[in-house]
Amino acid sequence: MTLDDLGMIFHFIGGLGLFLYGMHIMADGLQKSAGGKLKSLMGFLTKNRFIAVVVGALITAIIQSSSATTVMVVGFVNAGMLTLAQAVGVIMGANIGTTITAWIVSMSDLGSIFKPEFFSPVLVGIGAFLILFSQKENKKKVGEILVGFGALFIGLTYMSDSIAPYRDAQIFVDAFRVLGRNPLLAIIVGAVVTAIIQSSSASVGILQTLALNGVVNWQSAVFITLGQNIGTCVTALISSAGTGKNAKRASVIHLLFNTLGAVIFGAIMFVLFQFNMTWASSHISAVQISIFHTVFNILNTILLFPFANKLVLLSEMIVRDGKESEEEKEDIPTEVQRRLDRRILANPSFAIETAIKEVSYMGTITLESTRAAVEAVQSADQKLAQQVCEKEKVINQLEKILTAYLVEVDNLSLTEKQHLLIKNLFYTISDMERVGDHCENIAELAETRRRDRIQFSKRGITDLEDIATETIQALEWALTARRDGSKVAIEHVEELESQVDAMEEEMRERHIQRLSRGKCGPEGGVIFLDILSNLERISDHATNIAGYVAMEN
Repeated sequence: MTLDDLGMIFHFIGGLGLFLYGMHIMADGLQKSAGGKLKSLMGFLTKNRFIAVVVGALITAIIQSSSATTVMVVGFVNAGMLTLAQAVGVIMGANIGTTITAWIVSMSDLGSIFKPEFFSPVLVGIGAFLILFSQKENKKKVGEILVGFGALFIGLTYMSDSIAPYRDAQIFVDAFRVLGRNPLLAIIVGAVVTAIIQSSSASVGILQTLALNGVVNWQSAVFITLGQNIGTCVTALISSAGTGKNAKRASVIHLLFNTLGAVIFGAIMFVLFQFNMTWASSHISAVQISIFHTVFNILNTILLFPFANKLVLLSEMIVRDGKESEEEKEDIPTEVQRRLDRRILANPSFAIETAIKEVSYMGTITLESTRAAVEAVQSADQKLAQQVCEKEKVINQLEKILTAYLVEVDNLSLTEKQHLLIKNLFYTISDMERVGDHCENIAELAETRRRDRIQFSKRGITDLEDIATETIQALEWALTARRDGSKVAIEHVEELESQVDAMEEEMRERHIQRLSRGKCGPEGGVIFLDILSNLERISDHATNIAGYVAMEN
């Protein structure tokens, strides 16, 4: 190997790196621009499987990776956000969406004006100016997309230039002749290369780069492309390690779908090539690879779409259910950790949506604890007081789990609005944890009342019931505001908090008067005032939670 040959290898590796990095930056910019739209797309998945296919295609077109989409699907299934039936549609759509990258790569074959060396430098230049000098976030997102798009094409040019001197080399002719005559070997090569670089988009791009230099024939390109579709399943299979059974089944469905398609269309193309060997051995262009890649994935989806339920059943036969004992059932923190699947972090919008759901879930447990604490103090029930203490332990565990998850989400590529939302979620779980502490305080006061047989006056009991009702309603509306972003809920919280403040002050005054008249004992008086104080603090935290949501609107 000469020094020039080594230089060309470095040139190719550098070009591939730029290509992959450009694709990453472009996808990142597209995700930021899409923002909440991706979250909205998820809502359509529950409607029907056809819409799931469309959503899968759109998401993959945006994030530029069917592997990433499928890994996210595995995460969604593992988190219980998607059923297997819904996952099938998204997986099928992902294969269609990934063809966009092939069309981007083949643009240089469509005419001189589309050649990378013609327009990619100016794209990088414009994008860099937008990122560095624009004050508006939307323009910076556009700049990221342009820089990524330009870098992708510059990398493609580097790869093409490094191969150009060898376009007549006998090794390429011999290699692709062998692959053309051995469809199984070509499929294996395509699968292995794709599995190694963990991206079918990138492996198709490499094949198209070779095609741009006229060294690939139809027969080898077709079978390599079919192999690439199988190789892209490896990422999801690896990702499913350590997940639940349904998540493993989702990755198996992806493998079954792509393998069946490769076998069916591989057999059809093999027969067609036998009838026309001239066509089989003729050179294929980058555009023709894009056409075949697109037609194959669309036809494969149309062909296997009616058998989606059969694929689910087959995956259930491969990954069988095991017997689960009562001891093996998940507790709440473990269940939440499972739902906060790291695979979802591949898409910031979905990761944030998951975080909101789990913070809301923590809020539900906090609300249950508040109700139990109030009931415990009213009835002096020891079991209810113990339940509050148990829930407080769960709330503390959830605070740690959710904080760790939010730290990871905050380090993703987020917009300013998304960073604000994550910051507010941090504050929200802190407020919920404080509510849990106040509930535990009330439960301890309830236990003291039971143990020392302390009685409250009728008016005192009525006052506690009234302020507790307002406090619980304030917390309910605050959680509704956090979950739905409702302005009406925020207004309700503000009104209730004002009422609770006024009630607490008025009830405290009345209670001191009862103490002065001897209608209530000193010990009972202290407990009563402490309960009022804790309930008022809970309403304050409810106001804080609603206030964070108000900042985001």
